[in-house]
This record gives sequence, C-alpha cells and structure tokens, in this order.
Amino acid sequence: MSLLEQLEIKHPIFLAPMAGISTPTLAAEVSNQGGFGSLGLGASSISSARDQILATQALTDRSFQVNFFCHQSQILDQTIAAQWIEYLNPQFSRLNVPAPQQLECIYPSFLDNDDFLNLVLETRPKAVSFHFGIPHTHQITALKAAGIITMVSATNLPEALAIEAAGIDVVIAQGIEAGGHRGIFNQNIDGAIKTSDLVQLLSQHCHIPVIAAGGIMTGQQAYLMLELGAQAVQLGTAFVQCKSSNANAAYRKALLDILAVTQITDSISGRPARGLVNTWHTEIDQPNRPTVPAYPYTYDLAKQLNAAAIQHGDYGYGAFWAGSNVAQIRELEAADLINQLVLELSQAQ
Repeated sequence: MSLLEQLEIKHPIFLAPMAGISTPTLAAEVSNQGGFGSLGLGASSISSARDQILATQALTDRSFQVNFFCHQSQILDQTIAAQWIEYLNPQFSRLNVPAPQQLECIYPSFLDNDDFLNLVLETRPKAVSFHFGIPHTHQITALKAAGIITMVSATNLPEALAIEAAGIDVVIAQGIEAGGHRGIFNQNIDGAIKTSDLVQLLSQHCHIPVIAAGGIMTGQQAYLMLELGAQAVQLGTAFVQCKSSNANAAYRKALLDILAVTQITDSISGRPARGLVNTWHTEIDQPNRPTVPAYPYTYDLAKQLNAAAIQHGDYGYGAFWAGSNVAQIRELEAADLINQLVLELSQAQ
C-alpha cells in the first residue's frame, strides 16, 4: 500500500505543522482539497491542543496530522541566562520596559510525560509528527498499536537512520531551505544539506517513506522532489499568507515584500531557525553576542521583547519564519493553492 493510501489522501502535498500559525480552518481546508492538513501543537497546552484537534475534526472528515516538539528538556544555566538578559537589556530600555529577571520554560516536550500521548490516543488523528527528536519507545509502541502513523523530521542521514531504527513509519527530510526551526537532534553536526540532496541521500539509505520539506513553493519543485525519491512534499511558507492562517498583518506584509530575504538565527528561540531578516539578525546577532540560553528559555525573552515592541508599533522583533524561496510566494487561499500545485505537478510530468 502506498503512503497516500495509508494516509487516505489524494495528493502528495502536506501542510507543514507550524506552531502558532496553523489553525483548524487551515488544516481542514488543505485536507478537504485532497492534501494532508496539519496542526502544530508544540506550543499549545493540553486543553488548547484538544480544542484544536476537535475543531479540525468538526471541519473535515479527511485525514490530517498533529505535531509536537520532542526536544530534550534542559535545566537553565543561570549564568548564561543572566548574560543574555544583560545583553538584551538595551533593547528593552529603548522600549521603556524592564527586562525580565527570570526566563521560563514556556514549551514542554512530548518526552516529559505522557499527557500529549494520551491526548493523541484519545482523539485519534491519522498521523502524528515530531520535531527536535524521537519519542520514547513506549510512546511509539502505543501510537503504532492505535494505528496512528508516526513521522519524525531529520536534517541528516544519522538522524534518519535513528528514526528508522526506532520504528517510526515516515521520515521527513528537512532541508536547509526550510523556514522555521531546524529539526536537528544529532547535536554533533548540522550538515546544512539542501532538500534535494537530503531526499536523495535518505531515499538511498532508508527503507521507510521519505517526505521532502524545505524551499518547496511550486508544483514544479514538488515534482522534482518526487522524482528524486520523495513520496510526498511538505510546504509551510507557501501557506502562511492564507487568510485562514494565524499570521498577523505585519507577518503577511513582510512575506509579500519582493525584497524579502531569510537567514538562520538561534537568537530568537535558542535553536537555529530560518526567518525573514529583521532586528534579530541585524542588531542582535553581532560578533560579540554571548551564548544563548537553552531552548525554549530564550524564546520566553524573545516573546516578551516582541510584545513590548509591538506596543510601540515596532514589528522588527517578530518571529517571521519563512523558507529561503519566500520570494516565490503567491497570494492564494489554501484550496486554490492546492489546486494550483496539483495542476503544476501534472504539467511537469
């Protein structure tokens, strides 16, 4: 049985699960049009995650995935945190807001306990995907016993092989072009492999289906990934501009700027992530920048600084995640974008 048959979808097009940006409406629109909708739940509480899943199930009877963060939770190094707060204090002072004295762990990990696992087993989405790592063995066993398809992001071959060895069903090949957070969990190396090369590499060495993610904006690009060995493609940036996403007006406007350029930084969250170049890249990422605190403590400070800046009409501290091919973005609603991608796919064959 093919992956599309297992997922019960018509087109090999996945909506990337973007925490804070995906909505039940956007997920349902993609699924209803024959693609694979998604909910990025890594930044959600249990109650909010449940509400989003139930809302999506009320809007579509088609398949969709849910996504969680699988990072190794760390104890905050208070010395590093104090240095980071001091480094960013001038930014807060400029906004006439005191810098925080303490950083909080704002996002739990799927690994920390089984609360999210139990939610997935209760609500039974078609698939669950993970970023930043692999679930515990007992969690994978429970998901597979429930007939829920499991997927994990890989940025290099060792990660992909570890994913396959753990019994995960599908590997998502996240190339360096991808917007948002790098899914790295093999901390010894970031191979910075482009999507097309990563798809070929994983297709040659893995026996589980490979999904291409990173820099894909058109059906022609999707076709290339399928030709290189991917069984489907996953797009995020292309869908952020949809009215049904949770992106604010400033984010949408920045995405559509013909001069938009992206760059990777770990200053925003504590983990490397690609987004539109803004104040973080131009002012914060200086050669004298101190070490950033562990994820997601760094994100706590970034969100506070962004909230203060917005009060002054300054959107330069926003986490405007976007892939390297953002200049190819098109103003289309989700259903129309799926249709356009499918048309381009067929024309490329």
